[in-house]
Amino acid sequence: MLRIYCKNTDSYCEVQEGSTLLDIVPLFDFDKPYDIIGAKVNNVAEGLKFRVFNNRDIEFLDYRSYIGRSIYSRSLCFLMSKALTDVCPGASVEMHRPLSKGFYCTLHLPDGVVTDSGLVESIKRRMGEIVAEDIQFRRHEVQTAEAIDMFRKLGREDKVKLLETCGDVYVTYYSLEKEVDFFYAALVPSTGYLKVWDLALYGDGMILRLPDRHHPEQLAPFHPQPKTFNALQEMIQWNHIMGLETVGDVNKACLSGKASDLIQIAEALQEKKIVKIAEEIDRRYRLEKDPVRLVLITGPTSSGKSTFCKRLSVQLMACGLKPISFSTDDYFVNRLDTPRLPDGSFDFDNFDTVDHDYLQSDVMKLLEGQCVDVPEYNFVTGLREYNGKKLKIEKDTILLIEGIHALNPLLTDMVPEHAKFRIFINTITSVSLDAHNCIPTSDNRLLRRIVRDYNKGAFTARQTISAWPNVRRSETMWIYPYQEIADVLFNSAYLIEFAVMRTHAEAILATVPKNCPEYSEAKRLLKFLHFFVPVSDKELPATSLIRSFIG
Repeated sequence: MLRIYCKNTDSYCEVQEGSTLLDIVPLFDFDKPYDIIGAKVNNVAEGLKFRVFNNRDIEFLDYRSYIGRSIYSRSLCFLMSKALTDVCPGASVEMHRPLSKGFYCTLHLPDGVVTDSGLVESIKRRMGEIVAEDIQFRRHEVQTAEAIDMFRKLGREDKVKLLETCGDVYVTYYSLEKEVDFFYAALVPSTGYLKVWDLALYGDGMILRLPDRHHPEQLAPFHPQPKTFNALQEMIQWNHIMGLETVGDVNKACLSGKASDLIQIAEALQEKKIVKIAEEIDRRYRLEKDPVRLVLITGPTSSGKSTFCKRLSVQLMACGLKPISFSTDDYFVNRLDTPRLPDGSFDFDNFDTVDHDYLQSDVMKLLEGQCVDVPEYNFVTGLREYNGKKLKIEKDTILLIEGIHALNPLLTDMVPEHAKFRIFINTITSVSLDAHNCIPTSDNRLLRRIVRDYNKGAFTARQTISAWPNVRRSETMWIYPYQEIADVLFNSAYLIEFAVMRTHAEAILATVPKNCPEYSEAKRLLKFLHFFVPVSDKELPATSLIRSFIG
C-alpha cells in the first residue's frame, strides 16, 4: 500500500500501488463545486489518469486553476478537431491565439467547402454529440520515430517537424476513437468533462469559447477586439508567407544555419513598424488643426515599453521632431502610501499607485509651455525624489509618456482627445508548437521577467513565478481594458525569442526547488522550452527589445 497526502484536506490515506488520480480523488472529502480535472503530484502537473507507484503529495485542481484551464483547453481543441474530421473528412483546424477569452481558429478545407455558419453549426453539433457519448481520451507512449512515421502518413507535417527537432527518445500522443493527436501535456479523462464551451463564426475562421475562469459553469464573456484581431491576422499572414508557422518550421530553419537571418528579419520587421508609427505621429503633429502633442505608450509587464519608447524617440528625431519623455513610474506615490492587496502586500499595479492628479498637473503645465521639475522614483528607498530633471516643450517638441497606466483615460482626461496618440504594446506570440498547440501569450513575458529579475538580482525565479498570478490579475483589471482604444497596436514578440531565451532561462528555472508550489510552473516552462532548438544571442543588436531582458 502507498501513503498519499492530500493538500486539499491536509490528511493522508492509503491506496493500492498503481492507483490513478481518478481512483484516489473520491477517497478525500473536500469541497468540490466543480469537476476535478487535474492535479499537482509532488508539485508537477498531471492528468487524472496518472498512476502512483510511490508515496506522493497530491493537490487536486479544477478549472479555476491555471493547470485545470490548460488541461481543459487542450482537450477541447482535440474535441473540435475530431468533430471537424467527422463532419468534413480531409479538413483540419489550426488553433492560433487567445482572443477575448477564447481561441481564434482557422480551417483548412477540401476544395468547394467554405467556412460558413452552416459548417460551424455542424461542427458544434458533432462536438455536443461526442461530449454526450463521454468517449475516453487515451494516452500512448511510443518511440519518437514511430510517432513521426504515424503523423507523416496522416499528412501532419507540423507535428513531424516538431518531433524531428525536439530530441526526445519517446513521446506521448493521444487518441479519441480513431483520431490521433499530439499534445505536450495532459488531457481530461473523457469528453464528458467538456460541458461548457461554444463555437461561433468569426472573421474568416471561428472562435472557440471557453468557460469563465471564476465561474466555470458559464461561458466567459465575449467582447469583440477588432484591433487585436487585425494585428493577429497580420502576424498569421506574414508567418504563412515566410513558411514559419510552427516551432518545427523555425527549428528546421535554425538547424540549416538561418538563425542569423531570422534574427535580422525579426529586427527589421519591428523597426519597420516603429518607423511607420513615428511617421504617423509626425503627420498628425504637423496638422494645422488639432495636432498631436502627447504620445501615450502602455502595455503589460515585460512587453518592452521602455525600449520601445527609446527606439520610437530615435525615429521621431529622424522625422525632425524633438521627443522628451518620462515614465508614469516616476510619479509613484511613496511606498508606504501604496495600495495593498487583501493579504497585506503592496499592490504595485493598482492605478492609485500612481499620483495621477500630480502627473496630469505636470502634463498640462508642459503642454502650456511651462518648465516642469519631473520627479524620479527611487525604487530602493520607495520615495519620489527631485534630482534636477527639468522638461519643457518648445518648437517641434513632442511629449512621450510610458507606463502600465498610460492609456487609462483618468490619467489624461484634461488633455483634448485630438492631442493624444495612444500606443499599446503586446506580445502576441508569433509561432505555435504545432497546429493544435499554441503558445500562451503570457509565456513570452513571464520568461522575460524571470530572466530579467534574476539577472538584476531583484527576485529569484521562484519569487517571480509566485507573484505572476497577481500580476496577471492586475493586468486584466488595469491594462487590457484599454487595449482597443489605442491608435496603434505594436507586437513586441520575437520570431525566435524562445530559442534565444532558452539559453538564458533553463539554468535559472532549474534553481526553483522541487518542494515548493512554484516548481510546477518552472517544470512546465522547462518542458515547453526544450521543444526549441537553442540559438545564441550574439547576433542580437544592442537596441533589440530582447536585450532589455537578457542583457
